Amino acid sequence: MFETRKGTLLDQLKFSMRNFSAEFNAVVIGASGGIGRAVFEILSTDAPCRQVIGLSRHSTPSIDLTDEESISRACQFVREVAGEVELIFVATGVLDIGENGPEKTIQALDPAFMAKCFAINAIGPGLLFKHFSDLLPRDKRSVFVTLSARVGSIGDNRIGGWISYRASKAALNQVVRTSAIEIARKRPHAICVALHPGTVATSLSAPYAGSRDVLTPAQSTRYMLDVLDNLNSNASGKFFAWDGTFVEW
Repeated sequence: MFETRKGTLLDQLKFSMRNFSAEFNAVVIGASGGIGRAVFEILSTDAPCRQVIGLSRHSTPSIDLTDEESISRACQFVREVAGEVELIFVATGVLDIGENGPEKTIQALDPAFMAKCFAINAIGPGLLFKHFSDLLPRDKRSVFVTLSARVGSIGDNRIGGWISYRASKAALNQVVRTSAIEIARKRPHAICVALHPGTVATSLSAPYAGSRDVLTPAQSTRYMLDVLDNLNSNASGKFFAWDGTFVEW
């Protein structure tokens, strides 16, 4: 069953979005993952948030980023249940697929693995923009955010490696930038951004954390929601880190 609820998280994780309208609707795509679950839970405690709907491969309806028909069905479901949605949070992404992980050298590049990275990290979010952006209101502030990664920054790439993941996230960043420009033509108050969540203790990034400081999913989410709450339309089409700093493309 799809998830829509309020008030189920521990008190210390309570959070309030101040700059969304009263009784706003939110959708979290990828709600079964570490960060997606935290986003869903924290928004569930936010008094102004009337309803938060969590979608994933395990929800009903399910959503699969490699299956456009499932994306269309999920979007129609949200339209029927919630109507307009002021916050769409895409918390999806893949780094390891089966026995394949990030490449240490270009010599390890596998075309099938790279294609799967692009399908989930770039093409899938592009399809989400295609379908779900129509749920954003035309006459008031809204936010459409998708998780990217600092390693997807071309300008910030200093050490190489991880070519499939880097390239797929760089492609995602272009999807966000281009979608923001188009969406603004009909929805001038919409804010479409990419967010780097930091190094988070999830199954995706924890194995590669090394000596970096690691955030819990709840910590990363609270930081990111605070960033989103304070953005204005001039920020649309840009790339931010969890602490609000710009990340170069």
